[in-house]
Amino acid sequence: MDATAGSTETDAAPTDVPGRFGPYGGAYVPETLIPALQSLEETYERLTAEERFRDELRELLANVAGRPTPLSPAERLTRFVRARARKGRGARIWLKREDLCHTGAHKINNTLGQALLAKRMGKRRVIAETGAGQHGVATATASAHFGLACEIYMGSEDARRQRLNVVRMELLGATVVRVESGSRTLKDATNEAMRDWMGSSESTHYIIGSVVGPRPYPQMVADFQSVIGAETKGQALRQMGKLPDSIVACVGGGSNAAGMFRPFIEDAATRLVGVEAGGRGSDPGDHAASLLRGRPGVLHGAYTYVLQTDEGQTLPVHSCSAGLDYPAVGPEHAMWKDSGRVTYNAVTDAQALDAFSLLAHTEGLLPALETAHAVAEAVRLAEDMDENADLVICLSGRGDKDVEEVVRLQALRQSTQSPSDSPAGRE
Repeated sequence: MDATAGSTETDAAPTDVPGRFGPYGGAYVPETLIPALQSLEETYERLTAEERFRDELRELLANVAGRPTPLSPAERLTRFVRARARKGRGARIWLKREDLCHTGAHKINNTLGQALLAKRMGKRRVIAETGAGQHGVATATASAHFGLACEIYMGSEDARRQRLNVVRMELLGATVVRVESGSRTLKDATNEAMRDWMGSSESTHYIIGSVVGPRPYPQMVADFQSVIGAETKGQALRQMGKLPDSIVACVGGGSNAAGMFRPFIEDAATRLVGVEAGGRGSDPGDHAASLLRGRPGVLHGAYTYVLQTDEGQTLPVHSCSAGLDYPAVGPEHAMWKDSGRVTYNAVTDAQALDAFSLLAHTEGLLPALETAHAVAEAVRLAEDMDENADLVICLSGRGDKDVEEVVRLQALRQSTQSPSDSPAGRE
């Protein structure tokens, strides 16, 4: 593992070593963490090769997470799209219902796997970072299931807008540490969790919640989340009689998208679309679109696309969704962007709020604000697709956690919007 640090495009990286995704990835961390990362990687590779471990994880996913999740036709959303599209246009829309997982999002797929690893490694304490709180709740749930002590780092601004999830974590027995530094969001929570782990790695396992961080986390988290895409592929073949023409997923760090996309990477006929947070606009600090507006650098131990200044300082970010409010992205997504295999677009706060209401009114579902970004982009794409085409949205989480924030943001929009303004498509 490489333990060097850097934050500019000149930090060229080898492309033919484990833990790399093209030039991206690696382990840019202090020397004190190298033994813990090496031990984790060795344990992960050994245990995932064991049939007993795989069987135990399958049972956990079935009996705790509630897998498999359904691939459901979104009939009324499809009718809405076709009513707006030109004749003969408008794809059939399907929803991969990760919101039906226990704890309300895809995050439980990863935390059960990592908590099982921690148990096998003899670690009795786990820590995690969280933004939207879904990873925190999933970590607290897995920790309670295995009897592990659990501490969750969360920016105080995220704790404000995701208050329900803070309560859920505490009810599950976790200690929630509110982080007051920096922007008081996900990046700052991750900083504090990394500091904790540097001093406690002998007894503590750090359950990173997305496909970010140093090797082996991006590979490991994507492996645990690939159950999403694997199920979707089998369900599509049974229910559609073919593979989907397009798949859309939101991208912050990128775990739900990586889990959905991975099993389809070799299926060139299936278009893969990731959706970043366009926030309030294109100015620095107004969005969290790392792939669209960032450049290669190092953050939290991995070489990837980062929103940063010319001097390599990480920029502030913004999104209405706490889970997308992160200034970098998983290194595998960086590789997919460069190769062109995955297309990445951005959706604004206003468009996401409109999509939140649209899915609620057409399908009776409150999506997470993160997921609402994917819904907005999927509706736009579906309008230009043939009516015999099929588009799948990874419905990565439910929106109970966002209700108070959505009400606040909608009231703010109404107070600043003139009667002649139209919210649809506003930038």
